[in-house]
Amino acid sequence: MTYVVIGLGKFGFHVAKGLAQQGEAVIAIDNDEEKIRNISEYVQDAIMLDSSDPRALREAGIADAEVAIVSIGEHLEASILTVMALKEIGIETVVAKAITVVHGQILSKLGAAKVIYPEMESAKKLVKKIVANMHYETIDLSITMKLAKMTLPPFWIGTSILSPVFEEEYDVKPIAYKHQGEWHTSFEKDDILEKGDILVVLGNSNNVEALSKKVY
Repeated sequence: MTYVVIGLGKFGFHVAKGLAQQGEAVIAIDNDEEKIRNISEYVQDAIMLDSSDPRALREAGIADAEVAIVSIGEHLEASILTVMALKEIGIETVVAKAITVVHGQILSKLGAAKVIYPEMESAKKLVKKIVANMHYETIDLSITMKLAKMTLPPFWIGTSILSPVFEEEYDVKPIAYKHQGEWHTSFEKDDILEKGDILVVLGNSNNVEALSKKVY
């Protein structure tokens, strides 16, 4: 089976390298010459091209691959166009990285067989590792994304965990909360945050830092 990995940021690089180390045939694609040079020693082939161009993909022989993994970071348009191009040339299984839920929904509608949220999934795994007695703590997930854990501030007491206020006012997304000693990562509309709860949110680094100044 041949895998195509498109987008060689940190996530894409390690996916391509990991698959190759497992003995899989891997073609790595990016439009950055340095990233192509860095991955070339690990994979079967490394090609610099515009992944949103179906003709360029065909000419590179990508249509013969069984699985394509799209790991184009925050460039949403390039991500969407690449998934469209891959489906156009007949790639049956496309796995795509998404930054937001809406981004993921678009990729699914365009034919992505599986959408993954690596930053959000990493955040959930880190939740239990955050020191319990800190009022506010942040962890860098990437250059642009941060996780923040805090004792629930007074202005969110009585707020539903699914309230739009988190994204509308602070542009952060709740991913977990701790109530009476128990962590919750799936939410219902009537899950109301109470005094003493611990809240974990995910967001852009600037927004998380801005929130910290409002909280404490």
